[in-house]
Amino acid sequence: MSLLRYLFKNLLHRKYLSLLTIVSVSATVAFIILLTLSKAGVEQGAEKGYGPFDLVIGAAGSESQLVLNTFYHVGAPTGNIPGETLEKVRKNNSVEKAYALTTGDHYNEYPIVGIDPQYFMTRYGDQPMTEGHLYGQTGEVVIGAYAAKMLHVQVGDTFSGAHGLVEEVHLEEEENHGEHDEHEGFVYTVKGILPRLNTPDDRAIFTTVDYAWAVHGEAAEDRDITAILVKPGTLQAGQDLRSLLEGEGRVQVNYTSKAVADVVNLVDKGSELLGIVTALCILLAAVSILLSLIAAAGERTKDAGLLRLLGKTRGYIVMAMLGEGLVLTGAGLVLGIAAGHVGGYFLRDALFQYAGIQISPFLVSGNHALIAAGTLAIGIAAALLPAVRMYRLDPLALFKA
Repeated sequence: MSLLRYLFKNLLHRKYLSLLTIVSVSATVAFIILLTLSKAGVEQGAEKGYGPFDLVIGAAGSESQLVLNTFYHVGAPTGNIPGETLEKVRKNNSVEKAYALTTGDHYNEYPIVGIDPQYFMTRYGDQPMTEGHLYGQTGEVVIGAYAAKMLHVQVGDTFSGAHGLVEEVHLEEEENHGEHDEHEGFVYTVKGILPRLNTPDDRAIFTTVDYAWAVHGEAAEDRDITAILVKPGTLQAGQDLRSLLEGEGRVQVNYTSKAVADVVNLVDKGSELLGIVTALCILLAAVSILLSLIAAAGERTKDAGLLRLLGKTRGYIVMAMLGEGLVLTGAGLVLGIAAGHVGGYFLRDALFQYAGIQISPFLVSGNHALIAAGTLAIGIAAALLPAVRMYRLDPLALFKA
């Protein structure tokens, strides 16, 4: 009997235990693939999440909160700053570009962001719109590609926004009917659909800076802004702006890359906890393979003894046992990689919707080779114990057993 035929015959004889082992390995591999894809998405998003705007100015408070809200459209703003702050920034010779940003409203869970339309040219260059054109007047909006797809809107459609964070909407509607009616009375008109930008801007709605003032009927002296995005012209710009503004007490000036790095470090700490869970899953998968092969060795002791008496070598028996471990592990590995990527495909919208993390579900990297090598190594290691036991036993003793 050929080695492969003998190996697969044994696997089919214990098909349910073999299937359970394969599922255990595939679930572990799929989890690792999903974790790898998510981490890659976070790192890529951190790299291009803020474009050329190396400085951000906002209300005093958490640096991370300011950056996440301004560039990733996550969470609440730290507060507002006086509108005249923008003029002070633009007068500084170290500043190449500066754009005011207003936010705080949303439409069906997608944030409404007020910013000068020149922002898109500065950040993305002269990319053609998917449909329509950029906004120019109060009440006109353009919608990010992902938000447009999920909202099923087209150029010419109209809608009304709502105030505050998405999770606070129902509470605010119950407690503040006047403000709700105020927003209902202000109608936005869709003028364009942005191209796919592969940044968090894909899930936002953009309009003129003055939309918030128009909605709330604010007087000129009360017109605050949420943040200022700054493209510095020199390395000294950050320090110059800090000296100019932070003495007022209400304003913070941050290097965007530093704040993003702090957020990524927090994600890495969370990944360490997930790494512990992953290690436990790997251990359970290895134990599953080991128990499966020990059970196989116990069942086939007499068969192995008979094969030895018929002239099969010890190497044949050992290779059969190791081969069985490799087949179980290899099948689980292939299914796990496929399941991880398919899972990433179906989870990508949910992650992008709630965390601004974009997963490339079919991204293949060097990590895949490490995952494959590690998985097969674990399968071989788990198969060694029963294989060595079968190797050491005397053929006559095996048969008598």
